[in-house]
Amino acid sequence: MIKAEAKAAKPPKEKIDPNVLKVALILVFGAVASQLDSTMINVAIDKLASDLHSTVSAIQWVVTGYVLTMGLAVPISGWAIQRFGGKKVYLFSLVMFLVSSVLCSLAWNTGSLIGFRLLQGVGAGLLIPTMQNVLVQSAGGRNLGRLISIISLPALIGPILGPVIGGLLIDNLDWRWIFYVNIPIMIIAIWMSWRHIPSDAPATSKPSLDVIGLLLLSPSFAALIYGIAGVSTHGGLNSVKVTLPLIGGAMLMIAYVIYALRMKQSPLVDLRLFRSRHFLASNVTLFLSGMVMNGAMLLLPLYYQQVRGESVLYTGLLLIPQGLGMLATRSWIGGLADRMGSRNIVLLSLAVTVVGTIPFAFSGAGTSYVLLGAAQFLRGAALNGIFIPIMVSAYQGLSKQQIPHASISTRIFQTIGGAFGSAILATVIDHQIKGSGVSGMHTIADAYQAAFWWSIGFTALAVIPAFLLSKGKK
Repeated sequence: MIKAEAKAAKPPKEKIDPNVLKVALILVFGAVASQLDSTMINVAIDKLASDLHSTVSAIQWVVTGYVLTMGLAVPISGWAIQRFGGKKVYLFSLVMFLVSSVLCSLAWNTGSLIGFRLLQGVGAGLLIPTMQNVLVQSAGGRNLGRLISIISLPALIGPILGPVIGGLLIDNLDWRWIFYVNIPIMIIAIWMSWRHIPSDAPATSKPSLDVIGLLLLSPSFAALIYGIAGVSTHGGLNSVKVTLPLIGGAMLMIAYVIYALRMKQSPLVDLRLFRSRHFLASNVTLFLSGMVMNGAMLLLPLYYQQVRGESVLYTGLLLIPQGLGMLATRSWIGGLADRMGSRNIVLLSLAVTVVGTIPFAFSGAGTSYVLLGAAQFLRGAALNGIFIPIMVSAYQGLSKQQIPHASISTRIFQTIGGAFGSAILATVIDHQIKGSGVSGMHTIADAYQAAFWWSIGFTALAVIPAFLLSKGKK
């Protein structure tokens, strides 16, 4: 009798509004192309250098330039959403990505491809924070965990399918197909978004663009990304090409902080949000978890190619277990975060990530693929438990006007953290190989072991801000 009453008193699991779910799935479809594109282009660098009669260092700007303009565009998205509405900005970002993809497929030399990729980066920079904003506002703050688990699908699909599809296209067709595949996806996404995403009213105050804030924040973000990306290229912080962008970016960021805190009107990114312990902890944890996630995206494929001698296509297939692990926990992690808060889920997931990384820290040229596949599956399952609850905590208790600011902030912290983690781990590998004075497979394997231990250190460091995340549903 008591059990029956307790069961009856337990509130039923809240269902996701079908209209909100439809919006979430449309947003996911629109973001798939940008995620696939960013992973496919990485496996095409050598082919691009050969076909365009260029060098790998020059072609690398196809990737670096994309990231830089994406960073420049991210801070503009918040103002644009308030000024024109989320749906219009999302459609504009899709159209820009479509047009730039067509132009990239028609590129005739290295310079033209880099230029068109800069334009594509602007579209991607507007796309992701706008997608987050449209979804959170459509949901009205309900079922955020489950909805964020849905819109995180492109980030899962990209690392799983990107290297495999890219390898197949490069081996059997032409590098231009990397951009051709975007065209039908973008056309369908534009049509579905125009038809089915509800129009949202722009802010009644029609905020003007914070030009001073834009001139401080966007270049600071781009300079920091450029300097961090150069850490591995130039072997550390000793190069002027690294220190100048980092110092310049840091100074611009400090100037923006002083400016934004003194500004009476709404700045480009409202720093007053960081007065919330949960929001501050979410962004710091996002920075550190970005180091963990993006660092692994760098280490794992390079380990299989350089230590195990695998091809690009086979490496892509070997990376599938991590993506399957993320798919396995995606749905129930989101619902769990909605019901019990973020702190305990993130702390447990960080511990599981460490366990899943340890086999790689001891791995060599003969380590069992079954063991490494199981470790990747475990890592993937745990990474969902880091990212989704952190995003839920970041948006907790925000008003409609604050959501665009939160979307920009979380994107900036995650991107800089990811770039920082990749640069540090690449530098660790380089220093280990050069410092040993002996070349050979054993030396390379030792270098990757050291880099995986650094990744474990990043994961352990993320535990500190994770203790400040929300610990219960509000």
